[in-house]
Amino acid sequence: MEGARLAGEGELLWEPSREQKESSRLAHYMRWLADERGLKFGDYQALWQWSVDALEPFWDSVWDYFGVQAGGSRQPVLASHAMPGAQWYPNARLNYAEHTFRNATADRPALVARSEDAPTREVSWAELQRDTAALAATLRSLGIVAGDRVASYLPNRPETVVAFLACASIGAVWSSCAPDMGATVVLDRFRQIEPKLLFATDSYGYNGRKHDREALVGELLAGLPSVQTVVHVPGPNAATRPVTWRNAVPWADAVKDEAPLQFERVPFAHPLWIVYSSGTTGLPKAMVHSHGGIVLTHLKTMCLQHDLRPGDRLLFLGGTGWIVWNLQIGALLTGATVMLYDGNPAWPDKEALWRFMDERRVTLFGCGAAYLINCMKDDLRPRDFARLDALRAINATGSPLPLDAYRWVYDAVKSDLWLASISGGTDIASGFVACAPTLPVHAGEIQCRELGVAAYAFNESGQPVVDEVGELVITKPMPSMPVYFWNDPGGKRYLESYFETFAGVWRHGDWIRFTPRGSSVIYGRSDSTINRHGIRMGTAEIYRVVEELPEIRDSLVVDLEFLGRDSFMPLFVVLKPGFALDDALKAKIAQQIRSKASARHVPNEVYEVQEIPRTLTGKKMEVPVRKLLLGADQHKVASPDAMANPASLEFFVALASKLNP
Repeated sequence: MEGARLAGEGELLWEPSREQKESSRLAHYMRWLADERGLKFGDYQALWQWSVDALEPFWDSVWDYFGVQAGGSRQPVLASHAMPGAQWYPNARLNYAEHTFRNATADRPALVARSEDAPTREVSWAELQRDTAALAATLRSLGIVAGDRVASYLPNRPETVVAFLACASIGAVWSSCAPDMGATVVLDRFRQIEPKLLFATDSYGYNGRKHDREALVGELLAGLPSVQTVVHVPGPNAATRPVTWRNAVPWADAVKDEAPLQFERVPFAHPLWIVYSSGTTGLPKAMVHSHGGIVLTHLKTMCLQHDLRPGDRLLFLGGTGWIVWNLQIGALLTGATVMLYDGNPAWPDKEALWRFMDERRVTLFGCGAAYLINCMKDDLRPRDFARLDALRAINATGSPLPLDAYRWVYDAVKSDLWLASISGGTDIASGFVACAPTLPVHAGEIQCRELGVAAYAFNESGQPVVDEVGELVITKPMPSMPVYFWNDPGGKRYLESYFETFAGVWRHGDWIRFTPRGSSVIYGRSDSTINRHGIRMGTAEIYRVVEELPEIRDSLVVDLEFLGRDSFMPLFVVLKPGFALDDALKAKIAQQIRSKASARHVPNEVYEVQEIPRTLTGKKMEVPVRKLLLGADQHKVASPDAMANPASLEFFVALASKLNP
């Protein structure tokens, strides 16, 4: 990143041209509102305000604009506004997969799949439709009916998409874990939902190696007596030996017989999939999203917020256990092509993913913010080896994107590019605050609230504030809020998760500041906020300034003030190769925090670590590390199987024993 200038927070980095604005799907929708509803809005902020003030007319307009296909009655739109317990379109029946296949065409592929252990291949809409129909018929013959749970332990492959769409088409409930997840964490999830059928692979490729999963799947089956059938999707090791799982059906047999594609229209609130919280500190929450809520929300999010159009190509980097997998499959609802990238984006070299995007003309790229940060720290300059002519937008999620990463993208990737930091989550399978194609990009800021999302910052008194940091809350229901948690009698965990702090208002657990123009800045999780000498600061603010330093690759900070203890705030850093954590660098870090963040948040001690503990979806594990360093039992604060790098905890376990003799 030599020579790159650090962007200042709020600095204008990019603005869409008039042509780019007018050709967007959002602009087309606004023209449609004017023509069909007589509603004219001067700018996005005015449109957003209407979308939350007139919640039912807004979602009805989304329904009409996208031509949602359903039976029954569309009235009422919202039978109950209560949160939790909102009832959307209680008299309508529809099917997610039916809306996917409305876009079938011979003009472009449905999927393009890149894998480390197989040649890149295109999957036509006809092939996707044929295999989905054949598999759905097989599932029916195996006794799978609407409401049955079907679990997946598959990588990011076309077969996984086929399996999901086949389940959706008959009203079965999908749930997925990635094959890099260990047996304990998978069983913690799937035992809750008692799946009747399991899709599984014997092996997968990552980072140039084959990873065997045959015995692990056997362990899963031993812990899941509800599973009556396993559909075996062959991995790279499949040719060397047959699997020994009970009641295993080969994938080739499951899709061999052609059948008509049929769709079971289900109630709007019928479960589409079950997804899970991280589970690093307890049993994961099993969140249920509905067919109708996801169809409506993903049409709105993917088309109006992310500007996906028929013919676009979306690549969202992430495994099948992260909600971004579900979101990227939603691109099929828009007529776009989904690019499935299965493997390490830095294999066989750190340029691999960027070259693939160039060769395959990806138009929208999504990833965890950590991936862009790593590319920046590795001094990659994709524009020097890839033209990226087709690339129109990059989305970053999972954690706040630091200022230097904003500048790096425009300097090292492409100058005419829509860079959007977005924040939502597994909880809603979409965004709270995200992006819009008609708005400018300001360094360090998320462009806007999503349409239909009544997002605000609340102070401690439960009052909305602007240009002040507060709790991110949602004051009105959204169709993609979980309809319930699985196995949650009386909705107790659901209430505790979101509605205990402010009655009837969803508290998400993030610190956020909204600017007067409607953009926002995320400051990290509110339950890991550091209140030091009476001054509260989100951890993301500290990371932002620490990780600007060229010597620092990654960092984590916690405050160990607890029950009368004096505050002790350690900072943990991962250094770039060639640097040492000497007194000079410690002084440099302290001065960086003192001058750019807060003199009261200079750490008491700086430790070098090899890795920062992260969840399987890449989030820094601040709360578990804090609890561990305060003396909690290692086995109670973090499940190794729920971590991307469980060995990283060894340093913190050793440090905890010194801090708590």
